[in-house]
Amino acid sequence: MKKLFLSAASAAAAIFTTVSANELADAVAADYEYVLDLYKHFHENPELSFRESESAARMTAELEGLGFTVTNGVGDKWTRNKAKADAGEVLEGVGGYGLVAVMENGDGPTLMLRADMDALPLEEKTGLPYASKVVSTDYKGQEAPVMHACAHDSHMAILIGAARQLVAMKDQWSGTLVLIGQPAEEIGHGAVAMLEDGLYKKFPKPDYILATHTSGWDSAGDVTYTPGWALANVDSVDIYIKGIGAHGSAPHMGKDPIVLGSQIINALQTLVSRETDPLEAGVVTVGSFQAGYKHNIIPDAAHLQITVRSYEDKVRAQLLEGIERIAIAQAKSAGLPDDLMPEVKIEQDYTPSTFNDEALTERVMAAVSDSVGADRVYIRPPSMGGEDFSQFGRTAEDIPTVIFWTGGNDPEAMKAAREGTAPPPPANHSPFFAPIPEPTLKTGVQAMTAGALELLGPAGE
Repeated sequence: MKKLFLSAASAAAAIFTTVSANELADAVAADYEYVLDLYKHFHENPELSFRESESAARMTAELEGLGFTVTNGVGDKWTRNKAKADAGEVLEGVGGYGLVAVMENGDGPTLMLRADMDALPLEEKTGLPYASKVVSTDYKGQEAPVMHACAHDSHMAILIGAARQLVAMKDQWSGTLVLIGQPAEEIGHGAVAMLEDGLYKKFPKPDYILATHTSGWDSAGDVTYTPGWALANVDSVDIYIKGIGAHGSAPHMGKDPIVLGSQIINALQTLVSRETDPLEAGVVTVGSFQAGYKHNIIPDAAHLQITVRSYEDKVRAQLLEGIERIAIAQAKSAGLPDDLMPEVKIEQDYTPSTFNDEALTERVMAAVSDSVGADRVYIRPPSMGGEDFSQFGRTAEDIPTVIFWTGGNDPEAMKAAREGTAPPPPANHSPFFAPIPEPTLKTGVQAMTAGALELLGPAGE
């Protein structure tokens, strides 16, 4: 990773407040035990997507206690009172169990800070004394064990921790602070649900949006970020291949969908290697190939499941069009009639790519670097992972956004992995992953607070 380089202008911008880096670090350290207890509570009590009622309630209680005006979730996205929504009334839950907290503190910019709340359907195997033992039912009625394998528990604790610092420093900033607890990030629907529920119509529309994500691929105590394209468009595509079944001993009597599927898979690789500009990024991965029942039966159908990743929308469109074109062309080359052409289904709900506004990123990360130390702040390469945080900026207003990463893994284990003396330690989405609380939580709270102070107006503005 590349260390942050601060230009003279950036370094000047990093002097964001009369609160010194040491003063902020000391204040965060003094509040650490409170934030740690909160983190352990969230970790031990995870909730699945669109089921975050208790998480929202706890965050609401914390923020109301700090003086925020909070609209929290007690309803459900699928059963909320539509008449109230159509009448323009503030709902008790925003986009399901989402919550919105607002604090007005004089004239100045409106800044939105976001934390996602949902956990994953995964059995925890960390062995921690506060490990989750929760088994729950998701919004589709499926039962599963639940854990915070993607560290959203730390996101909630960091947001509350930053809120506590900002409230204590109200004489150091002016403007409007909007904090949101977002549901259903793990299934990519929560941000859209909040926006469709009137997030920017019923509450102050932000001038800037800031978020952090705890990373198991970075050392605890470090902060990493990516200017520009940071996370990818994420599309899911299904190809339903049709064939003509036959006995395995007489393949000439049928049209084999397994062979056809294999040809489609091989041809799909040319979409990136031969049709995409080498300076632009794309991924087409077939994650599932299902067909057949028995050794000696040629089936009459096959099913491919594909994930497609890109940054630029034009590359996304090119890849999706190419998948359908290749599937149809391969079927025709196999001699299948028109009524047996493959059916290509592209999921309409997708996660758009995340773009970190470059000017805003430099400004925020300069402030973070000034606060936590330039030796702990790094530029990281773009990722082909996805995050629905992107939805908050992809509106008609095109609001500038920044998401940065708070390192969460054991620094010694990460060092050994880099040196090749040990395998990489478990990271996000592993049943063995949980961030090291200290310094992860301290770093996250300090970085988020420093970034917020930089973007809010000076006191008395």
